[in-house]
Amino acid sequence: MKVRVMLIAGLMIVLVTSLISLRSATVKTEDQDTKKEYEIQLTEEEWKKRLTPEQYFILREQGTERAFTGEYDKVYEKGTYYSAATLQPVFSSETKFDSGSGWPSFYNPISKDAIRLVKDTTFGMVRWEVVDGKSGSHLGHVFDDGPAPTGKRYCLNSAALIFVPEGGKAPTAKKIDN
Repeated sequence: MKVRVMLIAGLMIVLVTSLISLRSATVKTEDQDTKKEYEIQLTEEEWKKRLTPEQYFILREQGTERAFTGEYDKVYEKGTYYSAATLQPVFSSETKFDSGSGWPSFYNPISKDAIRLVKDTTFGMVRWEVVDGKSGSHLGHVFDDGPAPTGKRYCLNSAALIFVPEGGKAPTAKKIDN
């Protein structure tokens, strides 16, 4: 009986994930990445020196942390979320909401230039990848199932972000040893 329930639950998760992926294919945006040049361009060795192994996996290899494991999923303090790659502000706590997805979710970026959207067709799906606007580093994905006023859910990896509470100092660049 337990095995049957677990099997049905697993199949339901796969079904719901598939439906969300199909629905995300309808994301329409003006922010679509048509310009491939980025202000910050480092070699992969420079990125490896700047980032932790987990940050490198997510930001530079388009990895994803497991749901409900990221440190910012349930953080609702006032403050600003910065890209761990470029240390630029990308999202504000004012647009953060609990999506129940297991990842920090926002309905709007901090500014239009903070991020770019790149068409992602990996794993046979069509969805929109959210990347840092200065380096093209992977932050997460955006879906059309968020709250008003935008209807968007920018679903991000905690390891791709640095949270600074309101009134705190913005993160500063790490030195790259060459």
